[in-house]
Formats: sequence, C-alpha cells, structure tokens
Amino acid sequence: MSSFGNSGLFSDLFGHGAADVGDLAWLQAMLDTEAALTRALERAGLAAAGTGADVTAAARADRFDPAELGRQAARTGNPVPALVRALTSMLPDQAAAAVHRGATSQDIMDTAAMLVARRALDGVLADLAGAATAAADLAAAQAGTIMIGRTLLQQAVPVTFGLVAAGWLTSIDEASEWLHRVRADRLAVQFGGAAGTLAPLGEAGPEVVALLAEELGLARPVLPWHTDRLRIVELAGALAGACTAVGKVARDVTLLAQAEVAEVAEGPAAASPPGEVRQGASSAMPHKRNPVASVVILGCTRRAPGLLATLAAAGEQELQRAAGAWHAEWEPLADLLGLTGSAARWTAELLTGLRVDADRMRANLDAAGGFPMAARVADLLAPTLGPVAAHQVVAELSAAAAAAGLPLRAALLDSPALARQLTSPDSSPQQPAAVAGSPQLAAAIDAALDPARYLGASRRFVAGALAAHRQQAAR
Repeated sequence: MSSFGNSGLFSDLFGHGAADVGDLAWLQAMLDTEAALTRALERAGLAAAGTGADVTAAARADRFDPAELGRQAARTGNPVPALVRALTSMLPDQAAAAVHRGATSQDIMDTAAMLVARRALDGVLADLAGAATAAADLAAAQAGTIMIGRTLLQQAVPVTFGLVAAGWLTSIDEASEWLHRVRADRLAVQFGGAAGTLAPLGEAGPEVVALLAEELGLARPVLPWHTDRLRIVELAGALAGACTAVGKVARDVTLLAQAEVAEVAEGPAAASPPGEVRQGASSAMPHKRNPVASVVILGCTRRAPGLLATLAAAGEQELQRAAGAWHAEWEPLADLLGLTGSAARWTAELLTGLRVDADRMRANLDAAGGFPMAARVADLLAPTLGPVAAHQVVAELSAAAAAAGLPLRAALLDSPALARQLTSPDSSPQQPAAVAGSPQLAAAIDAALDPARYLGASRRFVAGALAAHRQQAAR
C-alpha cells in the first residue's frame, strides 16, 4: 500500500496531514471489518456467544506482519486470505469458525477502503476547516485592500485582496461540503459474498449486512456493489475537487509572492534548530526564501487528476467481479486520500501565516500608470459616445500614452474631445466646458482614475462569502 503515514524521505512533504493511509491503517481497517462481521453474525444468531469479543480482542494490527501478508498476497492477488489465516490461528476453534463467514476478499477490502477513507476524511475536513477559517480572516481584514486584478496573467482592473481571499474561502467551503456529503452518504459497507448473493447465509444475509453496517457506522447499501464503483469515483471526485480548491490558493500565492510582485509572502517559520536547513532555503542561492508550503501543496495537487483518472477508468468492471480493475483502485485511492490530506494541512498553515503587503499592492497598482482604469474612463464616456466609440477613443489614447512612455492621465489631460465629454454634460455659455489641461478636467480625470471608485460589488461579495461561511460552519 501507500507509504503515506510511514516515516520516509517524502512523508513529511506528501504525508503532512492527519490522513493516515499507510499499511497499518489499511491492515487495521481490514481487521476491524472482520471483527465487526463476527459481532454481526453473533447478533444475528449465526455465531456463538462471545465470538465477536474474542475476534475483536485479537484484531489488532500490531500483532500482524504487513510485509509477510504482502508476500503472501502475491499468491492470491490480495492480502485478505493470508490475513484470515493469521487471524484464525490466534483464536479458539469456535471463534475461528466464525471469521470471514459468508464473506469474500473483496468484501473485506472494499469495506476497509471505506473505513480508511472515513478516518482520513476526518483529518482532511479538519484541516480544510482550518484553511477556511484563515481565509475568512483574511477576507474580512483585507476587504478594502486595493490591488491590481490580473487576467491572462496581465494587469486588468482593480480588485481587493479581500475579494481574492473570499474566492479562496468559497471554493474551500464548497469542496468541504462535497466531502461531507460523500462521507455521510456514500461510504457504505460491502458484504455480498462470492457473487453478491450471500448464499452461505441464506435468508439471513440482508440482516447481517444491516448489522455489519451498524457495527462499523457505515451506510447500508441497497445491494452489494462489487462491480458498481460509483462510490469510489464519487469519493475520488470530491478529493480531487478539494485539491483543486487548495491548489488555486497555492498557485495564487506563488504568483503574488514573486520578487517582482511581492504582494504576499509565506509567514516566517519558527527558527530552525542549529544545524538544520532554514525554512525556504535554496541549495544554490543563499538570498532566496522559497514559498515552500505553496510549492508542496502544488506538488500534492498536481497528482490528483491522474489518480482520479485511474480510479474513473477502473470503474468499469466485469460482471460480478473485476479482473484487475478492482486491484487497480487500492493504491491510487490511498495516494489521493493522503495527498489531499497533506495539501489541506499545508494550506491551513499557509493561510494562517500569510503576510499581506497592502503598500506594495497599492504601489504596483499605481506603477501601472493609470492604464488599468481605462475601462472606468470608457464607462464614463459610454452614455455620450456609445460603448463602442468610447472604448475606441480610450484605446487610442492609451496606445498613444504607452508609446510615448507617459501615464494614461497625461494623454487624457491633453485631449480636448475628452475634456468636453467628461466635464460638460450641462455646460452653458455661463458655465463653459473645461478645456484640455484645465483644473476642472484634471479633477474629473483624477476621479475617473481613482481605483477606489471602480471596485463594483467587491465588498458585498466579500460579505456574502463570509455570511455563507458562517452558515456552513454552524451546520
């Protein structure tokens, strides 16, 4: 299985969160399933009294050797037969006889996958909640912090950093809601026996399914789902969605933290112990402080689409039992759970410590020479000139200013036609229109170029995102 959750070279990068999906987590989930099955059989009157307690007491992962089970799995195609043999060898005959009764290996593996997923999702959701809280704090604190918006990686029109953070918040909250729905409704017990009929249990089969679901706290499916893999695909889709949400945060931070932009920075890490590499250090360039959290988040999330594709491709399975597609699910699902958990934890830490440089944001906006406000000027001219002509006039003035190396304001001040349009809606012989270069025109142009007057519904959008977040958190 996946190495996440074990100590290793990459575990602190890609196994950073609370999602334990390593060998021992899977092993314990399989043992929990076998133990719960014996308890369900006992409750249904199909196993002797005390059987469930005996098996439950023996079903501890630390009593088994995952490596040996793995070696034996090569003979049977999965680790369950070897696990059953090892488990029954520890039990008295009466309890051993009840172990795995009516089940097939896929029942145990699929139910274990649901348990691993549920336990991992608890950690993922906790870290996503932490990330959302930090994003909400940023959105509220920076609601009025003006910065340049960028589309197609080019300067566009002003926005606020609060609106950027509100976008992160909404996406994380929606991803969390999706994961909550999957956790609550789509993680189901699997128990169908050799071909989905539970023939060894006769008419008692459905009762045992219900009792097994109750024992494990998983949903009870309408039918065994051996070759109906929509639950796996839905889980994978929700995990990939969470990766999309936090990957967006990390990508934005890497772009805004570039030295030439420097509008945000990852928070200072605690002082490194003597002899250890400092946070963000480069092996070749002593001056650098790399955005480590953002980079590792992207290292996690970039793998999600491929894992989702593998799980979706494995969803088409033959007749009553797949020949290979079921086996193809185990490691990709574990990896996707682990990577999503790691990305969520890194994102919570990133947003909690994110530093915002409002002065640099304003300086970058001002350094754009007023050109991002060209759309505002065109909007002011549109009622008189019409939207197409207004856009053309301002585009020509902008091009002329850029060619001359001048700010947009200078070109606007020198335009007699613009002076008439901006300052003479009610001009008369007693109150003539301003002329190019006049104080009246300068005041009108300065007002048109003020980014604070062209933020639209930014504050309302931020308030709406925060209200929705509070409602979701209260549920």
